[in-house]
Amino acid sequence: MEIKRKLPVELPTENTNLTRAFLLFAVIPTVLGAAHHVDHIIRGNHVGWPITPHVNAFTFSLAIYPLLGISLYLTLTRRVEAKYWSGFFAFSAGMLAYFHISPWAIEPPRDVMVPYTDPVFGYLAFGIVLALIASVVVGALYAAALWYHHPD
Repeated sequence: MEIKRKLPVELPTENTNLTRAFLLFAVIPTVLGAAHHVDHIIRGNHVGWPITPHVNAFTFSLAIYPLLGISLYLTLTRRVEAKYWSGFFAFSAGMLAYFHISPWAIEPPRDVMVPYTDPVFGYLAFGIVLALIASVVVGALYAAALWYHHPD
């Protein structure tokens, strides 16, 4: 009961520059990110702790889920707004692009597509990566637009 009084159920829309629709810009990349992490496990490459004993980029990428949780809590308690989210999403988009589609990618497209015996699944897995990157870029742009139109 104590938590319910401190944490509002709905995204505040008064005295804030965030909208109710903004929540979709956090949910969609989270779902796509979870799908991509499950894909790592299914294809069995670039997997680290807690699935294997090795600590690698996969392990560190799992930190996004507690960071999202903390960020949503800070949003619901009106401690952060669009300015924060535009930076959060922009940084996330940069990291995702660097690790997956840049010339220096740790997990380039072939590492996502080739492990599957059926090319359709490989292209689907890479499509999830591209959709994840695009959703985070769109989230960053949307948050930046909200911040621009309603500065803190």
